[in-house]
Amino acid sequence: MTDNTASDILRIAVAQLNPTVGDVAGNLAKAREARADAARQGADIVLFTELFLAGYPPEDLVLKPAFLKACERAAQDFAGDTADGGPGFIIGTPLKRKSGTHNSIIFADGGNILAERYKLDLPNYGEFDEKRVFQAGPEIQGPVNFRGVRLGIPICEDIWGDVGVCETLAESGAEILLVPNGSPYYRGKVDVRHQIVIRQVIECGLPIIYANQLGGQDELIFDGASFAIGSDKTLAFQMSQFEETVNVTTWMRRAAAGAKNGNNSEGWVCSEGPMSKIPEKEEADYRACMLGLRDYVNKNGFRNVVLGLSGGIDSTICAALAVDALGEERLRAVMMPYRYTSKDSLKDAEDCARALGCRYDIVPIFEPVEGFLHTLTQLFEGTKQGITEENLQSRARGTILMAISNKFGSMVVTTGNKSEMSVGYATLYGDMNGGFNPIKDLYKMQVYALARWRNTHVPPGALGPSGEVIPNNIIDKAPSAELRENQTDQDSLPPYPVLDDILECLVENEMGVDEIVARGHDRATVTRIEHLLYIAEYKRRQAAPGVKITKKNFGRDRRYPITNRFRDGG
Repeated sequence: MTDNTASDILRIAVAQLNPTVGDVAGNLAKAREARADAARQGADIVLFTELFLAGYPPEDLVLKPAFLKACERAAQDFAGDTADGGPGFIIGTPLKRKSGTHNSIIFADGGNILAERYKLDLPNYGEFDEKRVFQAGPEIQGPVNFRGVRLGIPICEDIWGDVGVCETLAESGAEILLVPNGSPYYRGKVDVRHQIVIRQVIECGLPIIYANQLGGQDELIFDGASFAIGSDKTLAFQMSQFEETVNVTTWMRRAAAGAKNGNNSEGWVCSEGPMSKIPEKEEADYRACMLGLRDYVNKNGFRNVVLGLSGGIDSTICAALAVDALGEERLRAVMMPYRYTSKDSLKDAEDCARALGCRYDIVPIFEPVEGFLHTLTQLFEGTKQGITEENLQSRARGTILMAISNKFGSMVVTTGNKSEMSVGYATLYGDMNGGFNPIKDLYKMQVYALARWRNTHVPPGALGPSGEVIPNNIIDKAPSAELRENQTDQDSLPPYPVLDDILECLVENEMGVDEIVARGHDRATVTRIEHLLYIAEYKRRQAAPGVKITKKNFGRDRRYPITNRFRDGG
């Protein structure tokens, strides 16, 4: 219940949970379960994440009046729960008010909603598009009084920009800042968040608790990794990454906590909280891909998945991710050999399926491909065989996988990497068929690095086996689409280390041709790759969604026109 008597100890639970966009009832049930868990741990208040009741990001669902009403009803019902005298809470929800539709939080205690706060700084860059559906809060609102402690509640972007929310809250008497967030993953993002919060702590002089959402939502991965920075600018606690959890942290007034060593200044310090190790590089990327695939499949109601297992590195790591994310019984791997499929590929695919323990089928494509060729003989008379005939193999395989999907309700996992999708080294209605691609935002050399990492590690929460699940021969052999005799990828593309560096310069860093050439690359190669990047845009618009790993994934972050005649002449 509400108590205005100042307390020297405050136990704040951070609910790092995995909501589902649009599942208002399910998200409310999850919030209630978390509050009960926090109560058992002795929490005074529970901090949930941004737009938790709606799921984040809700995008144009916010434009639907019925959705807004469902979210507000859930918020009111949840507020009523606090009449039991247990923990109060702060939870994110959209609210429609006279000033507009706002990305908001409600603060509830003692059976009532005691305050609302509205997000002021609406992000409109990269993957964010909040100005499309929300209106900014009309003004900075002051702190709320929770049982004698004044809490400031900025919302996500309010602490990322320069609108001065944290400093204003400190000037208004806030003692601790509690920040609900929906901050998606990309490589190195945890360090970025830490630096953002440290900058705000320097500005306002207050400890900041940063609660971040967990889970996959379409292409975005929310990695959790909630934390706090104390007023001394050091890490006060660090929650785990990629794991759903409710942690209770204990905060004490500094005068009470530090009297014994002569420190009687005002303020709050964290005396108890988790200090989890954050995974790095390959482990973080692998776990992000695994979480994204698992949530996409489960949240969209697919029973199982199917993929074409070619014996190459891309399909093999996708198979490992599928087994780790879903379990061996939910993956069907299908080898679809043709006359150019090597004995090594047949053996490698079988070895991989055996190591992973998944179902493995062989469906030869000789008859359908030859049938297509026969049907087209008269139409193609007088022409030379080439890429058209090669692509018939890929399209036959794509058709078979989609037939299995239709017959058994399995989602097709697409297996193209970012290097190949960048330059159009993929076949529409063939190997691009499918519902979701866990490695869509990984360059080829990153795929190899993840494969080597997985062969020596089992990520937390993985359902797959330990040991070598990706045969070393797949990692060591030259990559090939095997669409003609003795074909390798390097017949059409530069070596992947060269290609990846050029692409990272073009895509991630928007560098000019002259700058890339100055790094030591051949000018003709750079201009060719730039051209291929631009003309493949129409293919990428038709590609399956996939996990965002980099700062510039195709679709949400990098949005180039299909019709585009610009070329950098240097």
